[in-house]
Amino acid sequence: MKKIDDILRGGLYRSRNGIILGVCRGTAEYFDFSVFWTRAIAVILLFLTGLWPVTGLYFLAALLMKPEPVLPITGEDERDFYHSYLHSRKTAVTRLKRRYENLERRIQRMEDKVTSREFDWELRMK
Repeated sequence: MKKIDDILRGGLYRSRNGIILGVCRGTAEYFDFSVFWTRAIAVILLFLTGLWPVTGLYFLAALLMKPEPVLPITGEDERDFYHSYLHSRKTAVTRLKRRYENLERRIQRMEDKVTSREFDWELRMK
């Protein structure tokens, strides 16, 4: 079983392949449990407690759980970016823009070096 800290840190996601908002499938995948039994437990609780408590908790969980990333997260940097994107898209876009501008400057410096007259002269002399 997973620790509560892992759940709160953001490892529990709503599945993109779920039937209704992906809460049951996401929970089942996170705890490595059968999706069928997770849904069966949810339906049994729905009948035992009534419509509103379970439905309310289900939709509350759907609001609190983050959607599953489209591509799997492989590193800590990707996880940080994904969570920053979910919390503040403007901040995430700013980070991407800054990273793109840094890459653009590096490419321009490389192009300037390769297309300079000195580079051409050194290449011919060798």
